[in-house]
Amino acid sequence: MRASDSPFVADWFAISLRWLALVGVAIGLALGGNLLSTANLLMALLAVWNVVQTLMAGLSVRMNWHRQVNLGVDSAMALAFFILQGGYDHPVWWVGVVPLMTAAIYFNVRGALLTTLVLGIAQVAVIWFETRYLPALLFSVAMALVFLVTGWGFGYLARRVYSGLRTKRVTRLEAEEKARQIETERLRAIYTFTAELMSTLDYRRVLDNVLDLSAAVLDPYLDEDEEDPLASAVMLFEGPELTIGSARRFTSADMRVTLPAAKGALAEAINQGDPVRLLDMTADPELSHIVSLRACKSLYIFPLRSGFNIYGVLLFAHPDPAYFADDRCELIDILGRQAVVAIQNARLYQDLVEEKERMIEVQEEARKKLARDLHDGPTQSVSAIAMRLNLIRRMLERSPESVEEELVKVEDLARRTTKEIRHMLFTLRPLVLESQGLTAALSAMAEKMKETFNQEVIIKVDDRLLEQIEMGKQGVIFYIVEEAVNNARKHARASQIWVNLRALKDEIVLLEIKDNGIGFDLDSVMSSYDKRGSLGMINLRERTELVNGLLHIEAAPGRGSTIQVFIPLSEKAADRLRHAK
Repeated sequence: MRASDSPFVADWFAISLRWLALVGVAIGLALGGNLLSTANLLMALLAVWNVVQTLMAGLSVRMNWHRQVNLGVDSAMALAFFILQGGYDHPVWWVGVVPLMTAAIYFNVRGALLTTLVLGIAQVAVIWFETRYLPALLFSVAMALVFLVTGWGFGYLARRVYSGLRTKRVTRLEAEEKARQIETERLRAIYTFTAELMSTLDYRRVLDNVLDLSAAVLDPYLDEDEEDPLASAVMLFEGPELTIGSARRFTSADMRVTLPAAKGALAEAINQGDPVRLLDMTADPELSHIVSLRACKSLYIFPLRSGFNIYGVLLFAHPDPAYFADDRCELIDILGRQAVVAIQNARLYQDLVEEKERMIEVQEEARKKLARDLHDGPTQSVSAIAMRLNLIRRMLERSPESVEEELVKVEDLARRTTKEIRHMLFTLRPLVLESQGLTAALSAMAEKMKETFNQEVIIKVDDRLLEQIEMGKQGVIFYIVEEAVNNARKHARASQIWVNLRALKDEIVLLEIKDNGIGFDLDSVMSSYDKRGSLGMINLRERTELVNGLLHIEAAPGRGSTIQVFIPLSEKAADRLRHAK
């Protein structure tokens, strides 16, 4: 015996029809009063045989020559029953239909005709040898012809049924094979998608790959010469609005569209963090502005989100209303999560490149600032000292009595120059910050400002806060104060500057620098800042970003200025500040 992959349909048909025939035979025998005759034990044996076949079919097990054995058993039982019951005079003479049906089920028309022919010849022979009566012989021949026609009919019907079943089975297998091929191609495309995305850190190339590879995954069997109606775009936040980072099937005008993502499907996807399906773009208050989407009947938006960071959305649109079925949406979700990682990596790399360039610019600006400070301060003082010494040398010849007064002036100038140089060295690297902390460093800076420039700086620091602020942040805070104080001294001509570091609620620290100087027009200064030689404001903003802080400046001509830096002490506080922006 051998096990089949599944129960054969033909076996179940044969078993079912055999049970029907056995029931009919039992009813016929009961009506004729011959239910308990000896010959009818054959029917009992046939019933036992059918029980065995039923169990084998249920267990998906078949014998060698399974069909031939079944047909042989049914034919032998029918012929033996015909002989023992006396031919056509018995009420269930039609039992010969059982092997006829079995032959039709297993072997179609040819099997049914051959089985009917063999049984017909056997029945005619039995009638001839038992009766030797010509009318009975002719009746037997006629019945054999009737059975022959019936057998052909059963065979033809079985062939049509099997042909339909076979067609359905082939169609089903082809559909399953095609589905398997599509799934295989999609898995291969997803693997390629992931590999391609992770192979580059170029931001523009990552965005292009996201769209091209997504289209290949969603329609793996699209012909190369066939135009893909799928419209897609990667929309990224640039400030408060979404811009088109990369797109497919968008017009040049659509590429310039910016959307605030405050209403409609975009706002829903971004605020909830879940994908959104949309069937009517014309009613959307923002997406309706994109002309390329107006011909599309279905749209799918996947938010590009990682933790608290929202980078933008991945958008797909198609003219087919049923295009974004569940299987395609699941694929887009997988691709979207991979795209988030790739975009995040590319953006981090881009940020590193920009940070490197910014550091180069900062270093260059620091060198320029140092050169300006040296030129405006110590260099001018040293030149003045040299000129006075030259004057003193001449005075020694002409009026020696005036030399002492001039030497006192030179000495004062040299001391002032020394203080300026020491102040510059202190601001470049305040060692007291490393050894004694932020409060001591700010106090030392205030003393040096008073000593060097006669500038009054009032320091007020809540020392309890310093235990919660790591040393790196304290260094950044010092340089923010140093930059702001120097700006107030040089440009605002303030007589007093107040520096206050205190705690606010919810793990946020406020650094506030106020002065009583002449003030300035903030909007005017910021609008023309790229044309100015100084980078004071830019330095303040960049150093504020180093501590994940928020910078706020209040200034107006004639009434001084106030600089506020809100500094978070935890990730939750930093997130609240980011949302406050």
